[in-house]
Amino acid sequence: KFGCFPARLFHSKVVEIYRSAPKSSKPPVSLEGQLLWREFFYTVGAHTPNFDRMLGNPICKQIPWDDNPQYLKAWEEGRTGYPWIDAAMTQLRTQGWIHHLARHAVACFLTRGDLYLSWEKGRDVFARELVDEDWALNNANWMWLSASAFFAQFFRVYGPVSFAKKTDPEGLYIKHFLPVLKDMPKKYVYEPWNAPLEVQKKAKCIVGKDYPNRIVDHDVIHKVNISRMSEAYKANKEPTESKPSPKAQPAAKKQKTLKF
Repeated sequence: KFGCFPARLFHSKVVEIYRSAPKSSKPPVSLEGQLLWREFFYTVGAHTPNFDRMLGNPICKQIPWDDNPQYLKAWEEGRTGYPWIDAAMTQLRTQGWIHHLARHAVACFLTRGDLYLSWEKGRDVFARELVDEDWALNNANWMWLSASAFFAQFFRVYGPVSFAKKTDPEGLYIKHFLPVLKDMPKKYVYEPWNAPLEVQKKAKCIVGKDYPNRIVDHDVIHKVNISRMSEAYKANKEPTESKPSPKAQPAAKKQKTLKF
């Protein structure tokens, strides 16, 4: 990130290539677009007080996130019971890198999607584990994925099962990073809890013994969290003098915790 290849030179070379390929993708999804996002986040990070935290950060939604060390540890160690999430976190822990879509999925899962934990907790894990960690980009993207800043469509949640199936229907990524599931039929590799006991035995992977049970039920909890995010957004629109402190807001009714 602080090497000998200046961002302006890189941008000019990329633009040269695009001129010879007029049908190439355009910003913000193109490589040029990603470079522009980088510079944008650098600029915002340099001029925003408390950019790396929620409190005192003028661009960050003040959201009453839960505090659940058990959930955080399960997520960090790849023990959520959701193979796609666990495989990504295992790759992060062992290789120091994961694809940007995997980063999106695990960040959404930790925050607004499933566990409802602070983006700062996930940011700290990424800061420690990523070989390409960058202060401005790490904080900005965690705020983005938690719908705390830059992105407001909190109701668009990455499904820990459906999302990855679109690009890896065979579950090869899961089987590579979670060898305990290597013999699980593709029908169940993303949802091993649905596999009949005989199928689990044949695959030598008993859910709750060889591979953890789900810590939450995504189909239930993501709807609860969307409601909580909606309330948090409404609270953020209230006048400052009448807005309650995030810690003072009552927590949502807890769903039944799944044993793991």
